[in-house]
Amino acid sequence: MNGQARHTDIWNDFLHIVENIIEPRPFTTWFKPIKPISLEGSTLTVEVPSDFFREFLENEYLDIIRMTLRRVIGPDARLMYAVRPVQSQPAMTLNAQYGTAPVNKPISLGGLRTDSITNPLVLPGLKKTEIDPQLNPVYCFENFVKGECNQMGLSAGISIADAPGKTPFNPLFIFGGPGLGKTHLAQAIGIAAHKKFPDLIVLYVSGSQFKTQYVSATSRNQLNDFLHFYMKIDVLIMDDIQELQNANGSQAALFNIFNYLHQNGKQLVFTSDRPAVELRNFEQRMLSRFKWGLSVKLDRPDYRTRLDMLKARRDREGVLISDEVLEYIAAHVKSNFRELEGALVSVMAHAALTHQENSVELAARITENIIGEEAGDLSIARIQDSVCEYFNITREELLSASRKRQIVQARQISMYLSRNLLTNCSLATIGAETGGKDHATVLHACNTVSDLMATDRSFKRYVADIEAGLATSENQ
Repeated sequence: MNGQARHTDIWNDFLHIVENIIEPRPFTTWFKPIKPISLEGSTLTVEVPSDFFREFLENEYLDIIRMTLRRVIGPDARLMYAVRPVQSQPAMTLNAQYGTAPVNKPISLGGLRTDSITNPLVLPGLKKTEIDPQLNPVYCFENFVKGECNQMGLSAGISIADAPGKTPFNPLFIFGGPGLGKTHLAQAIGIAAHKKFPDLIVLYVSGSQFKTQYVSATSRNQLNDFLHFYMKIDVLIMDDIQELQNANGSQAALFNIFNYLHQNGKQLVFTSDRPAVELRNFEQRMLSRFKWGLSVKLDRPDYRTRLDMLKARRDREGVLISDEVLEYIAAHVKSNFRELEGALVSVMAHAALTHQENSVELAARITENIIGEEAGDLSIARIQDSVCEYFNITREELLSASRKRQIVQARQISMYLSRNLLTNCSLATIGAETGGKDHATVLHACNTVSDLMATDRSFKRYVADIEAGLATSENQ
Protein backbone atom coordinates (compact mmCIF):
# COMPACT_ATOMS: atom_id res chain seq x y z
CA MET A 1 0.00 0.00 0.00
CA ASN A 2 1.53 3.37 -0.99
CA GLY A 3 1.89 6.45 1.27
CA GLN A 4 -1.06 8.22 -0.29
CA ALA A 5 -3.33 5.29 0.57
CA ARG A 6 -1.88 4.84 4.07
CA HIS A 7 -2.12 8.36 5.49
CA THR A 8 -5.74 7.92 6.63
CA ASP A 9 -5.03 4.58 8.29
CA ILE A 10 -1.96 5.98 10.02
CA TRP A 11 -3.95 8.95 11.31
CA ASN A 12 -6.77 6.72 12.55
CA ASP A 13 -4.23 4.63 14.49
CA PHE A 14 -2.78 7.86 15.90
CA LEU A 15 -6.23 9.06 17.04
CA HIS A 16 -7.06 5.72 18.63
CA ILE A 17 -3.97 5.94 20.84
CA VAL A 18 -4.39 9.63 21.73
CA GLU A 19 -8.04 9.10 22.61
CA ASN A 20 -6.97 6.74 25.40
CA ILE A 21 -4.43 9.23 26.76
CA ILE A 22 -6.23 12.56 27.08
CA GLU A 23 -9.67 13.61 28.29
CA PRO A 24 -12.64 13.31 25.86
CA ARG A 25 -13.37 17.04 25.63
CA PRO A 26 -9.89 18.26 24.59
CA PHE A 27 -9.59 15.23 22.28
CA THR A 28 -12.81 16.24 20.48
CA THR A 29 -11.83 19.91 20.40
CA TRP A 30 -8.19 19.66 19.35
CA PHE A 31 -7.71 16.37 17.51
CA LYS A 32 -11.00 15.50 15.82
CA PRO A 33 -10.95 18.62 13.52
CA ILE A 34 -7.53 17.65 12.11
CA LYS A 35 -7.54 16.05 8.64
CA PRO A 36 -4.73 13.86 7.29
CA ILE A 37 -3.50 14.94 3.85
CA SER A 38 -0.53 12.80 2.86
CA LEU A 39 2.23 10.49 4.02
CA GLU A 40 5.60 10.83 2.30
CA GLY A 41 8.16 8.48 3.76
CA SER A 42 8.02 9.12 7.50
CA THR A 43 6.47 12.59 7.17
CA LEU A 44 2.74 12.87 7.82
CA THR A 45 1.06 16.10 6.67
CA VAL A 46 -2.19 17.16 8.32
CA GLU A 47 -4.57 20.08 7.84
CA VAL A 48 -5.49 22.28 10.83
CA PRO A 49 -8.07 25.10 10.98
CA SER A 50 -5.69 27.95 11.89
CA ASP A 51 -2.19 28.97 13.01
CA PHE A 52 -3.59 29.47 16.50
CA PHE A 53 -4.82 25.86 16.44
CA ARG A 54 -1.36 24.61 15.41
CA GLU A 55 0.40 26.67 18.07
CA PHE A 56 -1.93 25.42 20.78
CA LEU A 57 -1.32 21.79 19.77
CA GLU A 58 2.44 22.23 19.89
CA ASN A 59 2.36 24.11 23.19
CA GLU A 60 0.04 21.69 25.01
CA TYR A 61 0.41 18.28 23.35
CA LEU A 62 3.82 18.19 21.67
CA ASP A 63 5.17 15.31 23.78
CA ILE A 64 2.04 13.20 23.23
CA ILE A 65 2.08 13.92 19.49
CA ARG A 66 5.79 13.06 19.16
CA MET A 67 5.50 9.85 21.18
CA THR A 68 2.40 8.63 19.34
CA LEU A 69 3.76 9.42 15.88
CA ARG A 70 6.92 7.43 16.57
CA ARG A 71 4.74 4.57 17.72
CA VAL A 72 2.60 4.43 14.55
CA ILE A 73 5.20 5.51 11.94
CA GLY A 74 8.64 4.85 13.40
CA PRO A 75 11.57 6.65 15.03
CA ASP A 76 11.99 9.08 12.12
CA ALA A 77 8.37 10.26 12.23
CA ARG A 78 7.74 13.92 11.41
CA LEU A 79 4.52 15.96 11.38
CA MET A 80 3.89 18.80 8.92
CA TYR A 81 0.99 21.24 9.11
CA ALA A 82 -1.12 22.84 6.40
CA VAL A 83 -3.37 25.66 7.58
CA ARG A 84 -6.90 25.59 6.17
CA PRO A 85 -7.98 28.98 4.68
CA VAL A 86 -10.70 30.63 6.75
CA GLN A 87 -12.98 30.95 3.71
CA SER A 88 -13.02 27.19 3.14
CA GLN A 89 -13.78 26.19 6.70
CA PRO A 90 -17.21 24.70 7.34
CA ALA A 91 -19.72 26.59 9.42
CA MET A 92 -19.70 25.95 13.16
CA THR A 93 -21.69 22.85 14.03
CA LEU A 94 -24.45 23.45 16.55
CA ASN A 95 -26.77 21.07 18.33
CA ALA A 96 -30.15 21.11 16.59
CA GLN A 97 -32.60 22.87 18.89
CA TYR A 98 -35.66 22.61 16.69
CA GLY A 99 -36.28 18.93 16.08
CA THR A 100 -34.63 16.07 14.25
CA ALA A 101 -33.71 15.86 10.59
CA PRO A 102 -36.76 15.78 8.28
CA VAL A 103 -37.69 12.39 6.82
CA ASN A 104 -39.66 12.06 3.59
CA LYS A 105 -42.53 9.59 3.44
CA PRO A 106 -41.79 6.42 1.43
CA ILE A 107 -43.07 6.68 -2.13
CA SER A 108 -43.45 4.38 -5.09
CA LEU A 109 -41.11 5.07 -8.00
CA GLY A 110 -42.88 2.74 -10.37
CA GLY A 111 -40.46 0.85 -12.57
CA LEU A 112 -37.47 2.95 -11.56
CA ARG A 113 -34.43 0.85 -10.66
CA THR A 114 -33.31 2.41 -7.39
CA ASP A 115 -29.72 1.29 -7.83
CA SER A 116 -29.38 3.88 -10.61
CA ILE A 117 -29.38 6.72 -8.07
CA THR A 118 -26.61 6.22 -5.57
CA ASN A 119 -26.89 6.86 -1.83
CA PRO A 120 -27.40 9.05 0.11
CA LEU A 121 -30.31 10.12 -2.07
CA VAL A 122 -32.24 6.87 -2.13
CA LEU A 123 -32.58 4.29 0.62
CA PRO A 124 -34.19 1.21 -0.98
CA GLY A 125 -37.11 -0.30 0.96
CA LEU A 126 -39.07 -3.50 0.44
CA LYS A 127 -41.92 -2.08 -1.64
CA LYS A 128 -41.44 1.66 -1.55
CA THR A 129 -38.45 3.95 -1.58
CA GLU A 130 -37.47 6.54 1.01
CA ILE A 131 -35.72 9.59 -0.43
CA ASP A 132 -33.29 11.16 2.02
CA PRO A 133 -34.01 14.94 1.94
CA GLN A 134 -30.39 15.66 2.97
CA LEU A 135 -31.51 18.54 5.22
CA ASN A 136 -29.54 19.55 8.31
CA PRO A 137 -31.97 20.53 11.12
CA VAL A 138 -29.48 23.11 12.37
CA TYR A 139 -30.18 25.14 9.21
CA CYS A 140 -33.70 26.13 10.24
CA PHE A 141 -35.33 29.55 10.22
CA GLU A 142 -35.09 29.72 14.01
CA ASN A 143 -31.28 29.65 13.76
CA PHE A 144 -31.16 32.19 10.91
CA VAL A 145 -30.08 35.68 12.02
CA LYS A 146 -32.10 38.36 10.27
CA GLY A 147 -30.60 41.65 9.11
CA GLU A 148 -30.69 44.16 6.29
CA CYS A 149 -28.22 41.96 4.41
CA ASN A 150 -30.71 39.11 4.05
CA GLN A 151 -34.15 40.53 4.88
CA MET A 152 -35.59 40.17 1.38
CA GLY A 153 -34.34 36.61 0.98
CA LEU A 154 -35.67 35.60 4.39
CA SER A 155 -39.10 37.09 3.72
CA ALA A 156 -39.31 35.32 0.36
CA GLY A 157 -38.13 32.06 1.92
CA ILE A 158 -40.80 32.14 4.62
CA SER A 159 -43.48 32.85 2.01
CA ILE A 160 -42.31 29.90 -0.08
CA ALA A 161 -42.27 27.55 2.92
CA ASP A 162 -45.87 28.54 3.71
CA ALA A 163 -47.03 27.78 0.14
CA PRO A 164 -44.36 25.93 -1.89
CA GLY A 165 -44.94 26.18 -5.63
CA LYS A 166 -47.81 28.61 -5.20
CA THR A 167 -45.99 31.96 -4.89
CA PRO A 168 -44.48 34.19 -7.59
CA PHE A 169 -41.07 33.23 -6.17
CA ASN A 170 -40.60 30.12 -8.29
CA PRO A 171 -37.80 29.57 -8.81
CA LEU A 172 -36.08 31.39 -5.96
CA PHE A 173 -32.51 32.20 -7.00
CA ILE A 174 -30.28 33.11 -4.03
CA PHE A 175 -26.80 34.46 -4.74
CA GLY A 176 -23.90 35.98 -2.84
CA GLY A 177 -20.35 35.37 -1.65
CA PRO A 178 -19.14 32.54 0.60
CA GLY A 179 -20.28 32.39 4.21
CA LEU A 180 -23.29 34.71 3.83
CA GLY A 181 -25.99 32.12 4.58
CA LYS A 182 -27.13 30.87 1.17
CA THR A 183 -27.10 27.21 2.15
CA HIS A 184 -28.72 27.97 5.52
CA LEU A 185 -31.56 29.93 3.95
CA ALA A 186 -32.16 27.35 1.20
CA GLN A 187 -32.26 24.44 3.65
CA ALA A 188 -34.47 26.40 6.06
CA ILE A 189 -37.06 26.67 3.30
CA GLY A 190 -37.01 22.90 2.82
CA ILE A 191 -37.19 22.19 6.56
CA ALA A 192 -40.11 24.58 7.15
CA ALA A 193 -42.00 23.39 4.05
CA HIS A 194 -41.63 19.75 5.10
CA LYS A 195 -42.77 20.54 8.64
CA LYS A 196 -45.93 22.26 7.39
CA PHE A 197 -46.60 19.76 4.58
CA PRO A 198 -45.22 16.36 5.70
CA ASP A 199 -46.47 14.63 2.55
CA LEU A 200 -44.23 16.73 0.29
CA ILE A 201 -41.04 15.13 -0.99
CA VAL A 202 -38.21 17.58 -0.30
CA LEU A 203 -34.65 17.18 -1.59
CA TYR A 204 -31.51 19.25 -1.09
CA VAL A 205 -28.66 18.49 -3.50
CA SER A 206 -25.48 20.31 -4.50
CA GLY A 207 -24.70 21.17 -8.11
CA SER A 208 -21.61 18.95 -8.08
CA GLN A 209 -23.60 16.05 -6.64
CA PHE A 210 -26.25 16.44 -9.34
CA LYS A 211 -23.55 16.47 -12.01
CA THR A 212 -21.92 13.32 -10.61
CA GLN A 213 -25.26 11.51 -10.50
CA TYR A 214 -25.97 12.51 -14.09
CA VAL A 215 -22.62 11.16 -15.31
CA SER A 216 -23.18 7.92 -13.40
CA ALA A 217 -26.70 7.50 -14.82
CA THR A 218 -25.63 8.10 -18.41
CA SER A 219 -22.68 5.72 -18.12
CA ARG A 220 -25.14 3.00 -17.03
CA ASN A 221 -27.64 3.90 -19.74
CA GLN A 222 -30.13 4.87 -17.02
CA LEU A 223 -30.83 8.51 -17.88
CA ASN A 224 -34.60 7.94 -17.94
CA ASP A 225 -34.44 6.57 -14.39
CA PHE A 226 -32.43 9.63 -13.33
CA LEU A 227 -34.99 12.05 -14.80
CA HIS A 228 -37.90 10.01 -13.43
CA PHE A 229 -36.43 10.18 -9.94
CA TYR A 230 -36.05 13.98 -9.94
CA MET A 231 -39.52 14.48 -11.38
CA LYS A 232 -40.92 12.91 -8.19
CA ILE A 233 -39.61 15.80 -6.05
CA ASP A 234 -42.04 18.43 -4.71
CA VAL A 235 -39.45 20.90 -3.38
CA LEU A 236 -36.07 20.74 -5.15
CA ILE A 237 -33.23 22.75 -3.59
CA MET A 238 -30.01 22.86 -5.61
CA ASP A 239 -26.98 24.48 -3.96
CA ASP A 240 -24.02 26.02 -5.84
CA ILE A 241 -25.62 25.90 -9.27
CA GLN A 242 -22.42 27.41 -10.72
CA GLU A 243 -20.92 23.90 -10.44
CA LEU A 244 -22.86 23.03 -13.61
CA GLN A 245 -20.83 25.46 -15.73
CA ASN A 246 -19.43 23.70 -18.81
CA ALA A 247 -21.56 20.65 -18.01
CA ASN A 248 -23.87 20.73 -21.00
CA GLY A 249 -25.33 17.27 -20.43
CA SER A 250 -26.35 17.87 -16.82
CA GLN A 251 -27.67 21.33 -17.78
CA ALA A 252 -29.91 19.69 -20.39
CA ALA A 253 -31.15 17.21 -17.79
CA LEU A 254 -31.84 20.03 -15.33
CA PHE A 255 -33.69 21.93 -18.05
CA ASN A 256 -36.11 19.03 -18.51
CA ILE A 257 -36.50 18.51 -14.77
CA PHE A 258 -37.08 22.23 -14.25
CA ASN A 259 -39.77 22.39 -16.91
CA TYR A 260 -41.63 19.37 -15.56
CA LEU A 261 -41.53 20.48 -11.92
CA HIS A 262 -42.42 24.09 -12.65
CA GLN A 263 -45.32 23.17 -14.92
CA ASN A 264 -46.67 20.87 -12.21
CA GLY A 265 -46.57 23.48 -9.45
CA LYS A 266 -43.48 22.17 -7.68
CA GLN A 267 -41.05 24.51 -5.92
CA LEU A 268 -37.48 25.13 -7.11
CA VAL A 269 -34.77 26.88 -5.09
CA PHE A 270 -31.25 27.54 -6.39
CA THR A 271 -28.16 29.09 -4.81
CA SER A 272 -25.14 30.50 -6.60
CA ASP A 273 -21.98 32.45 -5.80
CA ARG A 274 -22.93 34.99 -8.49
CA PRO A 275 -26.07 36.34 -10.18
CA ALA A 276 -27.54 34.39 -13.08
CA VAL A 277 -26.37 36.98 -15.62
CA GLU A 278 -22.76 36.23 -14.65
CA LEU A 279 -22.94 32.44 -14.91
CA ARG A 280 -20.53 31.52 -17.68
CA ASN A 281 -20.99 28.66 -20.13
CA PHE A 282 -24.64 28.11 -19.26
CA GLU A 283 -27.28 27.49 -21.87
CA GLN A 284 -29.37 30.62 -22.42
CA ARG A 285 -32.60 28.69 -22.04
CA MET A 286 -31.47 27.62 -18.57
CA LEU A 287 -30.40 31.14 -17.60
CA SER A 288 -33.77 32.50 -18.70
CA ARG A 289 -35.56 30.09 -16.39
CA PHE A 290 -33.51 31.16 -13.40
CA LYS A 291 -35.02 34.61 -13.98
CA TRP A 292 -38.65 33.46 -14.06
CA GLY A 293 -39.14 33.87 -10.33
CA LEU A 294 -37.20 35.99 -7.84
CA SER A 295 -33.46 36.60 -7.56
CA VAL A 296 -32.21 37.82 -4.19
CA LYS A 297 -28.69 38.75 -3.16
CA LEU A 298 -27.29 38.09 0.31
CA ASP A 299 -24.87 40.89 1.20
CA ARG A 300 -22.14 41.17 3.79
CA PRO A 301 -23.74 41.53 7.23
CA ASP A 302 -23.71 44.97 8.82
CA TYR A 303 -22.39 45.55 12.34
CA ARG A 304 -25.74 45.07 14.08
CA THR A 305 -26.41 41.78 12.28
CA ARG A 306 -22.90 40.53 13.01
CA LEU A 307 -23.35 41.30 16.70
CA ASP A 308 -26.78 39.64 16.81
CA MET A 309 -25.32 36.52 15.24
CA LEU A 310 -22.50 36.35 17.79
CA LYS A 311 -24.90 36.79 20.69
CA ALA A 312 -27.16 34.05 19.35
CA ARG A 313 -24.20 31.67 19.01
CA ARG A 314 -22.95 32.54 22.49
CA ASP A 315 -26.34 31.86 24.04
CA ARG A 316 -26.76 28.60 22.16
CA GLU A 317 -23.30 27.40 23.23
CA GLY A 318 -24.08 28.35 26.84
CA VAL A 319 -20.76 30.09 27.49
CA LEU A 320 -19.91 33.31 29.30
CA ILE A 321 -18.50 35.90 26.93
CA SER A 322 -19.06 39.59 27.61
CA ASP A 323 -20.87 41.84 25.17
CA GLU A 324 -17.68 43.90 25.01
CA VAL A 325 -15.75 40.96 23.52
CA LEU A 326 -18.52 40.22 21.03
CA GLU A 327 -18.68 43.89 20.06
CA TYR A 328 -14.94 43.84 19.34
CA ILE A 329 -15.23 40.75 17.12
CA ALA A 330 -18.28 42.19 15.31
CA ALA A 331 -16.48 45.47 14.68
CA HIS A 332 -13.33 43.89 13.27
CA VAL A 333 -14.38 40.68 11.46
CA LYS A 334 -16.61 41.94 8.67
CA SER A 335 -16.46 39.58 5.71
CA ASN A 336 -19.10 36.96 6.44
CA PHE A 337 -20.83 34.83 9.07
CA ARG A 338 -18.39 31.96 8.63
CA GLU A 339 -15.38 34.04 9.61
CA LEU A 340 -17.34 35.44 12.56
CA GLU A 341 -18.11 31.91 13.71
CA GLY A 342 -14.47 30.93 13.34
CA ALA A 343 -13.34 33.86 15.46
CA LEU A 344 -15.93 33.12 18.14
CA VAL A 345 -15.06 29.42 18.32
CA SER A 346 -11.36 30.23 18.61
CA VAL A 347 -11.96 32.67 21.47
CA MET A 348 -14.20 30.21 23.33
CA ALA A 349 -11.82 27.29 22.88
CA HIS A 350 -8.73 29.24 23.84
CA ALA A 351 -10.35 30.67 26.96
CA ALA A 352 -11.82 27.35 28.09
CA LEU A 353 -8.74 25.20 27.56
CA THR A 354 -6.09 27.65 28.75
CA HIS A 355 -8.20 28.94 31.65
CA GLN A 356 -7.86 32.51 30.45
CA GLU A 357 -10.53 35.15 30.84
CA ASN A 358 -12.55 36.03 27.73
CA SER A 359 -11.20 39.52 27.15
CA VAL A 360 -10.93 42.04 24.36
CA GLU A 361 -7.16 41.50 24.40
CA LEU A 362 -7.64 37.77 23.81
CA ALA A 363 -10.13 38.43 21.01
CA ALA A 364 -7.74 40.90 19.39
CA ARG A 365 -4.87 38.42 19.44
CA ILE A 366 -6.90 35.53 18.02
CA THR A 367 -8.66 37.55 15.30
CA GLU A 368 -5.50 39.35 14.21
CA ASN A 369 -4.93 37.09 11.20
CA ILE A 370 -8.51 37.45 9.99
CA ILE A 371 -8.42 41.22 10.41
CA GLY A 372 -5.09 41.37 8.62
CA GLU A 373 -6.50 39.44 5.67
CA GLU A 374 -9.46 41.79 5.42
CA ALA A 375 -7.27 44.89 5.59
CA GLY A 376 -5.31 43.61 2.59
CA ASP A 377 -8.36 42.66 0.55
CA LEU A 378 -8.51 43.94 -2.98
CA SER A 379 -11.23 46.41 -3.85
CA ILE A 380 -12.53 48.01 -7.02
CA ALA A 381 -10.97 51.30 -5.92
CA ARG A 382 -7.52 49.70 -5.47
CA ILE A 383 -7.71 48.08 -8.89
CA GLN A 384 -8.73 51.38 -10.48
CA ASP A 385 -5.87 53.22 -8.75
CA SER A 386 -3.36 50.65 -10.03
CA VAL A 387 -4.69 50.94 -13.59
CA CYS A 388 -4.53 54.74 -13.43
CA GLU A 389 -0.97 54.65 -12.16
CA TYR A 390 0.08 52.21 -14.88
CA PHE A 391 -1.40 54.28 -17.72
CA ASN A 392 -0.55 57.63 -16.10
CA ILE A 393 -4.10 58.92 -16.12
CA THR A 394 -6.26 60.39 -13.36
CA ARG A 395 -9.09 58.61 -11.60
CA GLU A 396 -11.46 61.27 -12.92
CA GLU A 397 -10.44 60.43 -16.49
CA LEU A 398 -10.93 56.72 -15.89
CA LEU A 399 -14.47 57.23 -14.57
CA SER A 400 -15.41 59.81 -17.19
CA ALA A 401 -17.28 59.26 -20.44
CA SER A 402 -14.13 59.97 -22.47
CA ARG A 403 -13.79 57.92 -25.68
CA LYS A 404 -10.01 58.39 -26.00
CA ARG A 405 -8.54 55.03 -26.88
CA GLN A 406 -6.08 54.88 -23.98
CA ILE A 407 -8.72 55.81 -21.41
CA VAL A 408 -11.30 53.43 -22.84
CA GLN A 409 -8.83 50.55 -22.69
CA ALA A 410 -7.76 51.46 -19.16
CA ARG A 411 -11.40 51.59 -18.08
CA GLN A 412 -12.11 48.22 -19.68
CA ILE A 413 -9.04 46.65 -18.04
CA SER A 414 -10.14 47.92 -14.62
CA MET A 415 -13.57 46.33 -15.11
CA TYR A 416 -12.02 43.09 -16.38
CA LEU A 417 -9.67 42.80 -13.39
CA SER A 418 -12.45 43.70 -10.95
CA ARG A 419 -14.59 40.89 -12.31
CA ASN A 420 -11.80 38.31 -12.29
CA LEU A 421 -10.12 39.21 -9.00
CA LEU A 422 -13.18 40.14 -6.93
CA THR A 423 -15.43 37.09 -7.12
CA ASN A 424 -17.99 38.59 -4.73
CA CYS A 425 -18.61 41.69 -6.88
CA SER A 426 -21.48 41.62 -9.35
CA LEU A 427 -21.32 43.25 -12.78
CA ALA A 428 -23.81 45.82 -11.58
CA THR A 429 -21.58 46.77 -8.62
CA ILE A 430 -18.50 47.07 -10.83
CA GLY A 431 -20.43 49.23 -13.30
CA ALA A 432 -21.83 51.46 -10.57
CA GLU A 433 -18.29 52.12 -9.27
CA THR A 434 -16.92 52.75 -12.77
CA GLY A 435 -18.77 55.92 -13.60
CA GLY A 436 -22.28 54.49 -13.39
CA LYS A 437 -22.01 51.94 -16.21
CA ASP A 438 -24.66 49.21 -16.51
CA HIS A 439 -23.91 45.49 -16.27
CA ALA A 440 -24.09 45.03 -20.06
CA THR A 441 -21.30 47.58 -20.52
CA VAL A 442 -19.15 45.77 -17.96
CA LEU A 443 -19.76 42.42 -19.66
CA HIS A 444 -18.84 43.92 -23.04
CA ALA A 445 -15.65 45.38 -21.55
CA CYS A 446 -14.63 42.02 -20.07
CA ASN A 447 -15.23 40.23 -23.37
CA THR A 448 -13.28 42.91 -25.26
CA VAL A 449 -10.29 42.59 -22.92
CA SER A 450 -10.35 38.79 -23.21
CA ASP A 451 -10.38 39.02 -27.01
CA LEU A 452 -7.54 41.57 -27.12
CA MET A 453 -5.41 39.49 -24.74
CA ALA A 454 -5.78 36.55 -27.11
CA THR A 455 -4.63 38.53 -30.16
CA ASP A 456 -2.41 41.40 -28.91
CA ARG A 457 0.77 40.51 -26.99
CA SER A 458 1.41 44.08 -25.86
CA PHE A 459 -2.12 44.42 -24.51
CA LYS A 460 -1.81 41.08 -22.72
CA ARG A 461 1.41 42.31 -21.08
CA TYR A 462 -0.37 45.46 -19.85
CA VAL A 463 -2.98 43.36 -18.06
CA ALA A 464 -0.40 40.92 -16.68
CA ASP A 465 1.79 43.74 -15.34
CA ILE A 466 -1.11 45.39 -13.53
CA GLU A 467 -2.31 42.09 -12.08
CA ALA A 468 1.21 41.24 -10.91
CA GLY A 469 1.49 44.65 -9.23
CA LEU A 470 -1.78 44.09 -7.39
CA ALA A 471 -0.64 40.65 -6.20
CA THR A 472 2.65 42.08 -4.93
CA SER A 473 0.99 44.90 -2.99
CA GLU A 474 -1.55 42.50 -1.53
CA ASN A 475 1.15 40.22 -0.13
CA GLN A 476 3.22 43.00 1.40
